[in-house]
Order: sequence, then structure tokens, then C-alpha cells
Amino acid sequence: MRWSEFVAQVRERGQYPTAKEAERVSRIVLSALGGHLTGAERTELAVRLPQEGVRVLTDQLKVVKPLSGAQFVDSVAARIEGATPATARWDVSSVLSVVAELADEDLLDRIIDRLPPGYALLFGRAQLARRTGQLV
Repeated sequence: MRWSEFVAQVRERGQYPTAKEAERVSRIVLSALGGHLTGAERTELAVRLPQEGVRVLTDQLKVVKPLSGAQFVDSVAARIEGATPATARWDVSSVLSVVAELADEDLLDRIIDRLPPGYALLFGRAQLARRTGQLV
């Protein structure tokens, strides 16, 4: 997939008026995600993204303190002028739902497992609660 195709999918998903707006949101969300993903999951996701997405995702340093899904959305809202938590949640979900389609089920499961609680819905999936290693 080319970067322009990725952006077009985000534009359609998020109903953005222009490709420029969809690209801006895509860059912000991917760069924020890049700081939260590490190891094999980051590498495996990167090879599925278009080249520009790879650069945006992998140019980020690992965050010192991982953010919950809600905190992640708030951090994205702070990077988008005029954004509210609700509009940022829309932006994040618009981008991450396209990312989810590029990842296979196994990779997406591992990504969600590695991230703090609250990210599954942002990728368009339900998150099952875990108790002592067992699904509840």
C-alpha cells in the first residue's frame, strides 16, 4: 500500500474534508503510537505500513511512562489544535482502524496485549478483561 492510499482510507474512515487533514491526523496518531510500541510488534507493524508511515512510526523514542487508552487520546488531543477528547478519539480511531486492517489478527492481538488497557476499542476491537492470566 502506498502512503496516499493509506491517507485516502483514513480520510474516508474519518470523513475528513481533505486529504491534507487526513494526512496530518495520520502523522500525529502514528507518531504517538510509535512511542508506545516496542520490540517485535513495532517492527512487524512497520513492515506492513507504507514507507512514510514506517518513518513516522519508528522515528519516535519509547515513552517513559506508558499511557492508558484514554490518556493516549488526551495526548493526541493536545497535539491537534482545537481538538477535544471526543474529536481526538475520532481521529485516533480513524487512523488505528486502518492500521488494524494492515495487521493480521495475531499481530493486532499482540499489540493490544502489549499496550496498557483501553487501546482495543481505538483499534476497533473489544478488549477482554484478564485476571491472573485467564480471560474473564
